[in-house]
Amino acid sequence: MHRPVMLDEVLGFLDLRPGDTVLDATLGGGGHSKEILKRITPGGMLLGCDADPAAIDRARENLRDFTGSFKLANGNFRYLNEMFDHEGLEKIDAALFDIGISSYQMDEGARGFSIKNPGPLDMRMDPRLKVSAKDLVNRLREEELSDIIKDLGEERFYRRIARAIVERRREKKIETTEDLASVVYRAVGGRYKRGRLDPATRTFQAIRIAVNDELGALKDGLGQIVTRLNAGGRMAVISFHSLEDRIVKNKFKEYSAEGLIKILTKKPVRPTDAEVAENPRSRSGRLRVAERI
Repeated sequence: MHRPVMLDEVLGFLDLRPGDTVLDATLGGGGHSKEILKRITPGGMLLGCDADPAAIDRARENLRDFTGSFKLANGNFRYLNEMFDHEGLEKIDAALFDIGISSYQMDEGARGFSIKNPGPLDMRMDPRLKVSAKDLVNRLREEELSDIIKDLGEERFYRRIARAIVERRREKKIETTEDLASVVYRAVGGRYKRGRLDPATRTFQAIRIAVNDELGALKDGLGQIVTRLNAGGRMAVISFHSLEDRIVKNKFKEYSAEGLIKILTKKPVRPTDAEVAENPRSRSGRLRVAERI
């Protein structure tokens, strides 16, 4: 079961009340949304959106006790303005962005995100996207692959891995997660010291971010939600790697300089040791919160 990351911290910062209107921009399994609904009902309304249609189905079931107090939208949060207009929403009181891949997506091999659970090399959060991980890995030039693995994966062996991918696909198309992982292992496996990070982790991250344009979507989503918050409304963003966190940090600074928000977290809030022990996937979480002026 997916565990919502830093739930107590999120709820504490958002300071929700009955009657509030709230956005959960990354619905996932609805874990955060369920607890939000407990605090804004009666009288409140939650708009939950997710690019993954399977997440919408899961959340609808998990939130069924609050039917009538939530609306669900299947779409990427980079299109928030369109979603708000479609639902007749003008302003809201709080927003949550829990960025990155969900446990459901990671654990389901058929989605193609996982190194450990074999499946087709897909990685599309929204199955309607035209380009999959298999397309990128098998079509991009070596230089393009190298740049993606370097910039989006922050992988120090980016050139070696990109070269190995190109050499392998000359012999046979790279079609599964096992295929891609094996290429990375052969290229750099021995250069990684033993530890908790799989040698293919950063490459998989880079390809996934590129397929879904995750960083571009984050910039777009933050740019739209800041204009949709009521005065005193708060937005909380949980990120899971430095590239995302840097965008959030810089966007918050930008909006603060423009007089749009007050930053409530000078440094990102991290999960407690107890939470990490219970849910190791929360380990890299970073929470930043701002309030609309």
